Amino acid sequence: MDYGQLAILVYQWANAMSRNGVKRGEHIGVLLPNCIEFVALILAAADLGVVLVPLNTSLPATAVLNAFQASNVRHVVANHIALQPLLESDLPIRNVADGLWISLDGHVDGVRSLTDLLQDAGDDPKPLFAGQHDDALILTMTSGSTGDPKPIILTQRTKFNRAAAAVELYTITGSDKTLAATPLYHSLAERLVLIPMLTGGTSILMKRFSPSEWLHCVAEQQVTFTIAVSSQLGQIVEQLTDEAGQKIQSLRCVVSSSALLDTQVKQKLLEKFKCDFHECYGASEIAIATNLDGVSAQTKLKSVGCAAPGVDVQVLLESDELAAPGEVGEIVCKTPMAFGGYFQRPDLTQSAMWGEYFRTGDMGKLDEDGFLYFLGRKKEIIITGGINVYPSDIEGVIAKHPSVLECAAFAVPDERLGEVVAVALVPRDPESFDQRKIRHYCADLLADFQQPRKFFILDKLPRNGMGKLMKYALVDQFGKIQDKTGSTHAPLV
Repeated sequence: MDYGQLAILVYQWANAMSRNGVKRGEHIGVLLPNCIEFVALILAAADLGVVLVPLNTSLPATAVLNAFQASNVRHVVANHIALQPLLESDLPIRNVADGLWISLDGHVDGVRSLTDLLQDAGDDPKPLFAGQHDDALILTMTSGSTGDPKPIILTQRTKFNRAAAAVELYTITGSDKTLAATPLYHSLAERLVLIPMLTGGTSILMKRFSPSEWLHCVAEQQVTFTIAVSSQLGQIVEQLTDEAGQKIQSLRCVVSSSALLDTQVKQKLLEKFKCDFHECYGASEIAIATNLDGVSAQTKLKSVGCAAPGVDVQVLLESDELAAPGEVGEIVCKTPMAFGGYFQRPDLTQSAMWGEYFRTGDMGKLDEDGFLYFLGRKKEIIITGGINVYPSDIEGVIAKHPSVLECAAFAVPDERLGEVVAVALVPRDPESFDQRKIRHYCADLLADFQQPRKFFILDKLPRNGMGKLMKYALVDQFGKIQDKTGSTHAPLV
């Protein structure tokens, strides 16, 4: 598809939705796989002045309902696979999202098909120009789950500036072919499909990631630039033989994102990728905060680089004072590309800020040269395959099971995904406890990326003298276990 054809699809989307009652400022829940229609919908939303709420298509209906309620979703666009469980559930999803429902593919009773809807656009649809630079464009979820979703407000201006900053930082031009291999409900893929629109370059969108398909796509499409999550690169480097390396020499620049890249993997990538290699650090709220280039990586391999242009990165001590070089504290960032707050959560927005600086919740330190070293997550987020998973979401579901007395979710390392979810739990009746029922229970109520991969059955959870859970003790005891069984009985005293 060329840009002219894309523009027609965008205008069709915007005009058809407008003529079917979708108004400027309203919110649209989106449950779609990677596809050109999703890309066009993002641009149509900007033209119409509406707000998209992209969600993981594997979320259970309860999580979708929570997200819809937290973000005031009125309309819904989804494929039939995502629509079916929503419509079949007993939850009041249609009462919450009581506007226009659109099915991307296939017939679904009570839902307009996209093919039918676009006929309402007319023979010669024109841009509406209803959206403004400072209108919210995307509400991206920090917790697409059954817990307490926190929608991050990203305006049209912010999305544009983030894409433009990447263009400048990585010297992307109109001759580049940019690959997006992460889901479009994630801000990274959204940025990657917007970048070529600023340069006139070529955009390549993978439907889903696998290391072999990634290598094939790069070779076949002659990809020159991409940003990949670190767990993807870990899988890619394992399949990157000398022969495969010869086929991907079109690559000019590769960037690792979303989670700390293992030092050994980073070294292998520097050796095997015959192109510029970068690692960036950031968050959905602030985009790219630091960048490590291949030259600096030779001497600062364990760091995540220096502050990106226009960004100020500092480390904050518990005393609320800025740390000196080498001192460990919370990483805080000041950037012109910051989010617009958490939607309808001024309390959370205020607590997330230190003056004009965003509190990342991550621990780190700066060296005397200004290089940042990421040391861990203060908020105990589990990052699996580049997706943030919040332990409280897992715990909130499992703790409701009648056979569970108490539980705690934490991360354990995984060669393929970087980290996976582990759960330590105390059963109410150890003799009658059936772990299979817990696994089935989780399968019904949690998304695939939230599924616990390991269970540790304990006599009690570790707590300090004040009764506070010492989750770090679980990580210390079980965090390096690489058993193949997926569970163990391990009394903790």
